[in-house]
Parts: sequence; C-alpha cells; structure tokens
Amino acid sequence: MYGTLARALSARKVEFDPNTYTADVLGTIEGEDNRTIRITKIHVIFHIPGIKAEQRAAAERAVKFHAAGCPAHESVKDAIEITHEAVYR
Repeated sequence: MYGTLARALSARKVEFDPNTYTADVLGTIEGEDNRTIRITKIHVIFHIPGIKAEQRAAAERAVKFHAAGCPAHESVKDAIEITHEAVYR
C-alpha cells in the first residue's frame, strides 16, 4: 500500500518528500486455547508531511482510493480487515 500510495500521489502531481514519507502499520493478531493465531486486522497510518494547502484535496483523494489499485491489499482484503488513514503534518 505504501508504494501504491506514493505512485497515486505522484500521478496526481502532489509534491511530497519521499525521504519523510513514512507509514506505521498496526496489526491485530487473534487466537486462543492453543489454536493457530492469525492476523485479523491491519491499520496503516501514512505520514505525508509538507503537503501544500492547494494539493491537500488531491492527496486526500489518493489516500481514499489507492487501496483498490494495490496488489497487496487486493490479495488479502477478503481475509484481513484493512483500514488506513493519513497524517499530513
């Protein structure tokens, strides 16, 4: 998702610094009673500092729609709940 979002931002001509663009990934792992554990949820927080005010709408649109074009997301979306958000500071 990280690379797909970077490409979506670039395609929309949103200027961002690839050196400060990062993501935190939080996973929920479930399982009990000696059963096999499994990842049930993934939440991605994209940190995209330095977005200009006039490019904010385009950046938000890229964040909103990039997952549908991401091979990793599309491969696991039916087995793992995936959510994401962006922080623009």
